[in-house]
Amino acid sequence: MPLRMLAALFGLILSASALGQQITVKGHVVDATGEGVIGATVRVNGTGGTVTDFDGNFTLQANQGDKLTVSYVGYKDATALAAPTVTIRMEDDTEALEEVVVIGYGRVKKNDLTGSVTALGADKLVKGAVTSATDMLVGQAAGVSVITDGGAPGGGATIRIRGGSSMSASNNPLVVIDGVPVDDGDISGMRNPLATVHPNDIETFTILKDASATAIYGSRASNGVIIITTKKGQAGRVKVSYAGNVKISTRTKDVDVMSAESFKQFVTTKFGAGSPQVAAIGSYDTDWQKEIYRTAVSTDHNVSLSGSLPNMPYRVSVGYTNENGIIKTSKMDRLTGALSLNPQLFDKHLNIQLNVKGIYTTNRFPDMGAVNLATQYDPTQPVYMTGSEYGNGYFMYLNPVNGLPIDIGLTNPVSMLDSKTDKSTVYRSIGNVQFDYKFHFLPELRANLNLGYDVSKGEGDVIITDNSPMTWCAGNYKAGFGENSKYWQLKRNLLLEFYLDYANTFGAHSIDVMGGYSWQHFYKSDWTKYPYSEKFAKEKGAEFYKDMEENKTENYLVSFFGRLNYTLLDRYLFTFTLRDDGSSRFSKENRWGLFPSAAFAWRINDEPFLRNVKAISDLKLRLGYGVTGQQNLNNGDYPYMARYSYSKAGANYYFGDTKYRLIAPQAYDENLKWEETTTYNVGLDFGFLNNKITGTLDYYYRKTDNLLNTVTAPAGTNFSNELLTNVGTLENKGVELSLTAHPVDTKDWHWTINYNVSYNKNEITKLTFNDDPSYKGVIHGDIDGATGYKIQINAVNNPYNSFYVFEQMFDTDGKPIEGAYVDQNGDNKIDEEDLIAYKKSAPDIYMGLSNQISYKNWDLSFAVRASFGNYVYNNVQSNREAWDGSQMYDQSGFLKNRLESAWNHNFKAGQYRSSYYIQNASFFRMDNVTLGYTFQKLFNDKQTARVYFTVQNPFVITKYKGLDPEISGEGIDKEIYPRPRSFMLGVNLNF
Repeated sequence: MPLRMLAALFGLILSASALGQQITVKGHVVDATGEGVIGATVRVNGTGGTVTDFDGNFTLQANQGDKLTVSYVGYKDATALAAPTVTIRMEDDTEALEEVVVIGYGRVKKNDLTGSVTALGADKLVKGAVTSATDMLVGQAAGVSVITDGGAPGGGATIRIRGGSSMSASNNPLVVIDGVPVDDGDISGMRNPLATVHPNDIETFTILKDASATAIYGSRASNGVIIITTKKGQAGRVKVSYAGNVKISTRTKDVDVMSAESFKQFVTTKFGAGSPQVAAIGSYDTDWQKEIYRTAVSTDHNVSLSGSLPNMPYRVSVGYTNENGIIKTSKMDRLTGALSLNPQLFDKHLNIQLNVKGIYTTNRFPDMGAVNLATQYDPTQPVYMTGSEYGNGYFMYLNPVNGLPIDIGLTNPVSMLDSKTDKSTVYRSIGNVQFDYKFHFLPELRANLNLGYDVSKGEGDVIITDNSPMTWCAGNYKAGFGENSKYWQLKRNLLLEFYLDYANTFGAHSIDVMGGYSWQHFYKSDWTKYPYSEKFAKEKGAEFYKDMEENKTENYLVSFFGRLNYTLLDRYLFTFTLRDDGSSRFSKENRWGLFPSAAFAWRINDEPFLRNVKAISDLKLRLGYGVTGQQNLNNGDYPYMARYSYSKAGANYYFGDTKYRLIAPQAYDENLKWEETTTYNVGLDFGFLNNKITGTLDYYYRKTDNLLNTVTAPAGTNFSNELLTNVGTLENKGVELSLTAHPVDTKDWHWTINYNVSYNKNEITKLTFNDDPSYKGVIHGDIDGATGYKIQINAVNNPYNSFYVFEQMFDTDGKPIEGAYVDQNGDNKIDEEDLIAYKKSAPDIYMGLSNQISYKNWDLSFAVRASFGNYVYNNVQSNREAWDGSQMYDQSGFLKNRLESAWNHNFKAGQYRSSYYIQNASFFRMDNVTLGYTFQKLFNDKQTARVYFTVQNPFVITKYKGLDPEISGEGIDKEIYPRPRSFMLGVNLNF
């Protein structure tokens, strides 16, 4: 017995010695066909290693029996035990192609897509200082333009997918959050409705762009669809995550106005030493822009807990954001919460998905007029003054004769911020419960019931202090009376959807057929109260209190929809969808609309003649056609019904001693219907070198019919006002390209590049019932400094939002000549007939580029964007360069500051409609750059930490003369909340 034990022990020692013996491993890495894999990373026990050569060979030192792991983009990781010679075979990684993408009413494998769809994983996006879903999408997808509304805390954004499809109706895409189509309308007291979801709670974005993908949403899908899916719990151990950061924000530049010294010299030069203008100069040196801005410190925190109880994955998260703006007094405090439960019952045949998200936010909004006035207010005047009963200690202009406030004077910008309190409180919750049942007797058949809601309540107060400068210069009565208004709003969106889905494969044929019903109800109630200030009430009496304005409205949307996916031989794919929508916003005769689509896709790389071409890993041709609609007309919920309004002339009718205000009928079209957009799309998806390079190329043509336009009411209708009706057409055509590349993927280095570029041409082709040479188009676009002037036009054969100006003439030095414009019609005079459509606000080309580079535990990422062919009307310059007459000096005794460029300018009087102020606003901007380090083992191998430093908005390159070339909305630069440059330090912890 002892001899046998000794022999066994000796054998174990020999085995251990053999396993621990270091050997030279000569290996060969091959793919499924036996070809060598070049550049594959070979690691030993998860640490150091080497890479394969041009023939797929490698040599390294290891201990006998060590675990070798081989990785390479496009293949699944492969393992083997170390031996003197070893061959390791790698399998194609089809996970990317098998990736499930969320689409309308279901999911589909990425390689089964037939429409133009972009799927983005939120955790893979290069992102900087973000507070909402819109911030995360900036520059990330081809054909998707996201322009934030400046740098205001919680600010909104203008999102356009493949250009706008309407002039009068909404151009916003439909947003669906966890299966709930949310209301994109304004929420009182909240700038950005998409700020409801904390960015750390978002799992994926899916952007549906062409009609073959969006038509399943029918009358709301002409502007594309953005589907947001939030994170869910996963089976396994409990995971706790924390993400937090602190951010310091500063302004990047100022409007280049004159300093006090330069201003004094300018006034003296232009008007003379003994002039009234020089007499109005003060003795102070005030930088008004510096006085209204600040360095702001903000923080953001998010904690999540996820795991799984028996048969029920769960995730819960709480977030808090404290964002302070660079304009004094502006701030947002936001508390978010999210809960996800996913119980699975009856042997996982019944899957229940419960999602609840909530937000509680408080805001303080600055008066943006302060930004405007800080560039005009006299820099020789002080911020504060003493010895006056007016202005509450703030400087304001007083009449030198009687000492009373000048009611047409400019308002002290600092006092506007300090004396006005504009606060709001908003509650919002979005949630749903979705039951998905796979029938026991027929598992290929599923029934899905989705019950959802979107409820918000916003309320706020706007209080202006009595006797503050703005109550004398800009108030309702200019008599020192402050204001005290209140508002309240309740919005409720309820959803019920049910569909059946059957999917099966029969030999070479696969089908997936779905049919369903949708019901959605939108309700809104709001009121505004105008109680005056205490001072006003005492001096004028209670009878001067205004009544409360109250409004209630609702609309319904009922739909039937269906989709058929058919696949032949795993490479010929067909998709047909149909949606029949009924909207209460239209009369019974026009209530229902049918929206069809069809698409075909051909997986060319699966054809026998390409199967052995190793360079091509993916090649798919897509063809799509479809019709979508737009029923959000921006004209209330009852646009087809007769309406009346109080007479603008203030006409009254007396019945005895009682006075009644007269009402007048408004023009309306009882046959009003939704706009319809028809889209044709040709696309090509491709991948090379085992998908080290992948991309998508799309060409589209979109035509909107029944375009809404406001025209003069026809004779004989008894309406003297204008009529909104379906009369026009609008076309968009464009090309999109998206590329993803992995140039380097070694044991230590990983590099991923994402690039997208889009070209879009927009043109209005019809605006009236009949050709009318005298009809100029829809003139719009209000500007500052010139009451009654509008600077934009929507005209036939021109892009949407073209500028409407006189064509400026220049002297031999390239300077504009005052009042010298091109005589467009040759009648030897310059008048309204010489105004032309000139340039436009939308870019021709825009692109985004993001890079993610990692070396061991270090990572560096950045994102840049560029926009070409977009123009902006520089209203700041047009309103602050001219100096003659009342442009710079008011006879009541006050001056207005000018831009430094006024020194070298030929304009004395304001030339507000000169093409000189339509300026090229093309730009190249770096959105953010981030450097991070990851600790793989914080306390043990189950805990990690990442620390990072981000610079947001480090630079922008542009020829535009204004503060920022990126202008949201119509492209008129008159007052913008400046985008700050932010420095952020953050940490992510995972336990």
